[in-house]
Amino acid sequence: MDVDEENKTITINGEVISPGQNSLVRIGISRLPTGTLIDIPVHVFNGKKAGPTVLVQAGLHGDEINGVETLRRMLQENAFNIKKGAVIVVPILNIFGFIHFSRDVPDGKDVNRSFPGTRAGSLASRIAHTYTSEILPQVDFGIDLHTGGSQRHNFPQIRYSAEDAKSKELAEVFNAPFHFASRQINGSFRKTTFKMGIPTIVFEAGESMRFDENSIQKGMEGIQNVMGEFGMISKKGLAKQKPSIHLNHTRWIRAPRAGMFVPEVDNGKLVTKGQILGLVTDTYAKKNKKIKAPFEGYVFCINNQAVVNQGDALFHIGSLNTK
Repeated sequence: MDVDEENKTITINGEVISPGQNSLVRIGISRLPTGTLIDIPVHVFNGKKAGPTVLVQAGLHGDEINGVETLRRMLQENAFNIKKGAVIVVPILNIFGFIHFSRDVPDGKDVNRSFPGTRAGSLASRIAHTYTSEILPQVDFGIDLHTGGSQRHNFPQIRYSAEDAKSKELAEVFNAPFHFASRQINGSFRKTTFKMGIPTIVFEAGESMRFDENSIQKGMEGIQNVMGEFGMISKKGLAKQKPSIHLNHTRWIRAPRAGMFVPEVDNGKLVTKGQILGLVTDTYAKKNKKIKAPFEGYVFCINNQAVVNQGDALFHIGSLNTK
């Protein structure tokens, strides 16, 4: 992957971070009704030697806390003690959502549907605008940490943009258990970075409002893999991992009827065509409907909602085949 190899001085919110310096910058966003200022903490690690600038962020959705814990641990363990290049670390982008245990900001808008934002728009749009103008122009590539939502548990996976070959390369370097192409959503952070020429991958692991140790560890390992690949840290001592599995075709398996949902497979496992994945039954044990795998593939997301409606997404399965 080609990146700018020139030394960079990072400037955020008027604060200059020269090569060889580290700094915590706070970008003021707005105030709570009580008058309390809300800002976005941005950790900047600027190496002495030339190298790429990588943005690592979490908490774009305030209730997705696995990524927040992943970056907190890495900061605590001084994992961003880089030899070259720069790392911009944003553990919680959506501070409003985080303190309200919510995916969105208080006005109900999704920050990840509000990019690139406007200076005089909604709260979500203002956050996106400030971030787009202050952070993104200085970034060579990005890693965005997420979890499943609405009680959906994502097995650790990387999503990249099919239109961007460099993001696929980055996904392979990260080396999550699974990686696959996913469409860009209007107003999303990833679509905005794509338009700006910034290769970006999305790490999805675990579910909202719940820590998952495997997801946290895979996130830490993947970020270190990326930094190691670009010589920002030493590859020596990095954990050995199985090669990531590339999924060429993915499909949601939905509830055939309403009722109690009982999964019968483990997340991340290979299933065969026709294998029973789970069942949906009524509360009286009179009727039940078995859910079978439509093709051989890997389960990489399971809905943990016990009571479901017809049409609810229950399993996300990926195949090595194109159909």
